[in-house]
Amino acid sequence: MKDYIEKRVMDIARYIIEEESTVRQTARVFGVSKSTVHKDVTERLPKINPLVANQVKDILEVNKAERHIRGGRATKMKYKSDTLVEAKG
Repeated sequence: MKDYIEKRVMDIARYIIEEESTVRQTARVFGVSKSTVHKDVTERLPKINPLVANQVKDILEVNKAERHIRGGRATKMKYKSDTLVEAKG
């Protein structure tokens, strides 16, 4: 594995652990695709550092369990802002 990929994998893992961020948020911060982040933490990270990989895996499992709540909240906010725009218009 190339050095720059290994560094990116560890930087992504560290960021996810520190910020408890989602794959989507992490991808945005690092300027890579969600697929790249996912591949980095599920395939590459366990080969580099299995202990850190388990920490990241636990955080991503929590995020996955909560995503339906975040999605509902986002939809609620979207329709709330649409209603405010219509009321002003």
